[in-house]
Amino acid sequence: MFKYYIFLSVFALTTTSCVSSKLYKELEGKYNTLKSDYDELSGSNDQEILQKKDLEQQLASLQDTFDKVQSERDKLAQDVVALQKKYDNLDAAYSALEQNSSKSIEENAQKNRELLAQLEAKEQALAVENDRLMRLEADMQDRSQRIAELEALIAAKDQAMTDLKNAISSALTAFEGKGLTVEQRNGKVYVSMENKLLFKSGSWSVGSEGRKAIVQLGKVLGENPEIAVLIEGHTDNVPFSNGGQISGNWDLSTKRATSIISILSENDAINLENLTAAGRSEYAPIATNQTSEGKAKNRRIEVILTPKLDEISKLLNNN
Repeated sequence: MFKYYIFLSVFALTTTSCVSSKLYKELEGKYNTLKSDYDELSGSNDQEILQKKDLEQQLASLQDTFDKVQSERDKLAQDVVALQKKYDNLDAAYSALEQNSSKSIEENAQKNRELLAQLEAKEQALAVENDRLMRLEADMQDRSQRIAELEALIAAKDQAMTDLKNAISSALTAFEGKGLTVEQRNGKVYVSMENKLLFKSGSWSVGSEGRKAIVQLGKVLGENPEIAVLIEGHTDNVPFSNGGQISGNWDLSTKRATSIISILSENDAINLENLTAAGRSEYAPIATNQTSEGKAKNRRIEVILTPKLDEISKLLNNN
């Protein structure tokens, strides 16, 4: 439904007034800049999910290393016990043989010295492994904490977008069945409005019923000033040939998108820096253009709402 609204507004804009080449290029430049920002935000959301998966894989690897080092430590501890027992046995034997011969005493003394050297080496190795184990455990705890923080941030963003989607659905209930849909996917909210709700054929002037829907949407956006708003106008693949103030489907889709911007701009609570108007012409259809029903769905305005990802980006950079 969001896509439908954007399409209708750009279509309306392109049919009723002639846009100068300079203004068109300015709009096109602004659209390219803002679309780049939008793509960057979308990519950042995908990057944060990949970073989370990478951290989870690192955590699993550290856990495996931790288990192996712990096993080695336990084996060393067993070796120490065994060597200590050997040492004690030899020491007892040494004491028993001490009176028998100086040769036997020297042999036992040498064995004792060797066992003591081995025991000392094992104890040193055990101390090194214990220190390594402690460092690995600390690293695992740190990564686990960062994963938990990332999961909490992602969950909070998802919940915020769910709340936003529910608020928009509630505000636009009166327009259900009139070519308006509200969806949440890929961490964003999409409001699509078909042209029949917003514009007359070949026009970019929003009708009274469509204006009511845009005003209601604007009230919700005004309560969420940190949300980035991309308004896209879409057409079907029928070339626009009425001439006059519209040069074609690109022009029409752009004018209709900026018509929606104009209505939203009347709400002082909306941060205008977060608004972007874009004309997509016929090149992002959601249905076939081989039927009249499909063409009607393609002629639409889409409003795409994206959360700010500053906190998640900061956490990822700290990693």
